[in-house]
Amino acid sequence: MKFDKAIPILYSTDVRKSIQYFTEQLKFENKWEWEAPPTFGGVYRDDVEIFFCKEDQGNPATWLSLVVDNVDKYYALIKDGGAKILAEPDSKEWNMREMLVECPDGHIIRFGHNISCD
Repeated sequence: MKFDKAIPILYSTDVRKSIQYFTEQLKFENKWEWEAPPTFGGVYRDDVEIFFCKEDQGNPATWLSLVVDNVDKYYALIKDGGAKILAEPDSKEWNMREMLVECPDGHIIRFGHNISCD
C-alpha cells in the first residue's frame, strides 16, 4: 500500500480571510470554497494542498512544516506582500534552511529546504 499525500486541515475563524491570506500574501491558488460564506475551503501550490475549516476541526496556532525547493527565493517572493514573517531564512543545525510565517489564526508555517547536500 502506498500513501499519496497528506492534506492538513487548519482551523479558521474566517475561511474566506484564510484563503485570501494564502493567495495574496503566500502566493497559493484558491482551489475551492464550500458554502456562502465559506465554512470550508482549500488552497494549493504545486503539490501542496491546505484546507481550512470554520467548524470543529483543528485548533488555532497549529504548526505546519512545508518543504520548498529554495526558501530564500520564496522569502523574496512574499516578503513585500504583507506576509507576517516571524523569522527570515536561516540555516539550522538540523540541516534545514528555514523561515517562519504566521497566519491570521495564529498558525505558524515553517517553510524550508534541506541543506545537507549544499
